[in-house]
Amino acid sequence: MLALAVFIATLVFVIWQPRGLGIGWSAMAGAIIDLALGVIHWRNIPTVWHIVWNATFTFVALIIISLLLDEAGLFRWAALHVARWGRGRGRILLPLIVLLGAAIAAVFANDGAALLLTPIVMAILVSLEFPPAAALAFIIATGFVADTTSLPLVISNLVNIVSANFFRIGFNRYATVMIPIDIVSLLATLAVLGLMYRRVVDRRYDIAALDSAAGAIHDPLVFRAAWPVLALLLLAYFITAPFGVPVSFVTIIGAAALLAIAARLIGRGAPIIDIGRVLRGAPWQVVIFSLGMYLVVYGLRNAGLTNYIAAALRVFATHGIWAASLGTGILAAIMSSIMNNMPSVLVGALAINHLPHLAPRIHDAMVYANIIGCDLGPKFTPIGSLATLLWLHVLAQKGTTITWGQYMKIGLLITPPVLIATLAALAIWLPIISPH
Repeated sequence: MLALAVFIATLVFVIWQPRGLGIGWSAMAGAIIDLALGVIHWRNIPTVWHIVWNATFTFVALIIISLLLDEAGLFRWAALHVARWGRGRGRILLPLIVLLGAAIAAVFANDGAALLLTPIVMAILVSLEFPPAAALAFIIATGFVADTTSLPLVISNLVNIVSANFFRIGFNRYATVMIPIDIVSLLATLAVLGLMYRRVVDRRYDIAALDSAAGAIHDPLVFRAAWPVLALLLLAYFITAPFGVPVSFVTIIGAAALLAIAARLIGRGAPIIDIGRVLRGAPWQVVIFSLGMYLVVYGLRNAGLTNYIAAALRVFATHGIWAASLGTGILAAIMSSIMNNMPSVLVGALAINHLPHLAPRIHDAMVYANIIGCDLGPKFTPIGSLATLLWLHVLAQKGTTITWGQYMKIGLLITPPVLIATLAALAIWLPIISPH
């Protein structure tokens, strides 16, 4: 019970953040308390660090890349082009915004898609004079798609990186399994959002009111460099994966290259982007948070509490791949909505690791279903992910307040069909690519 009490207290402080207390310090305080109480041991620290280091440094490097490109104007440039492709019709613009969000989430992670794209979309909607109800539909769609389509690559979500590192899933193998699954999730997202908001967004807008896309480019050198750097970065992930090169190494090199270009260490002229502000804006607290929070979760494992999750998973495993996929994914989603997806993914991973003698296909189904549940489950409640809490805070700063009740009403309506469709796709696709 000590392990559970410390976990709950730590989670409350991480979500509450009293007086702006950083999430890293709350998580680390929980780990120190666990260590003092004997719930975890010194030998657990290197074990947990081995689980989280690759994920956290990859995530920080990706956010630095995202912030640089945001400062350069790339995301606003893309959003303005998408707005023009909508041909002045809201019903066309909504799926285009969803597709843009999916593309950004795939490459820059869900946090980048939600936190960077949402303010840009809001500004465009204001310039186009969309009424509040229609604007809210686009805002919800932007935040929703950031998570539901953060499945395709290892780098698309911190949850994915942690899981791939824990189970030693290569970048190429992960993409082979999850890209088709992500396409299904995207189609389901488009269908659900279209059904829910098609009448609300069915209005015309004046394309002439849009700013020039070219005028959105703040740093032309970084903007031009972004395309080859991103292409080489994605190529490097696939090329280096068979050699076991950690994705963090590749991502850090990509971030360093863009930083050098932005600082004009490569190229001519004075820097336009404030490099110091970009580096200060990077989520360094995530490094401390990941180690501290996962040490607290490891305390649950030491206390035997993850065995209860393993017992439920064992029941799913005995009923075939459909039960393993749907059962594991739904359980992971529920856990994520209640206790946040970052601790949930490790709880699920530790529980799966407790199950001996699983058929390889069933084991893989549970591993990927756990990822799907922890990627999509946070959309049920505001506390499901730290990114959602920050997203709601950003909206409030921009004058749009979504209460927890409003969020849950929407999330509980639109998330279940997408989750079920995505898990069903996993149960169908996995036997095709892994017949034995």
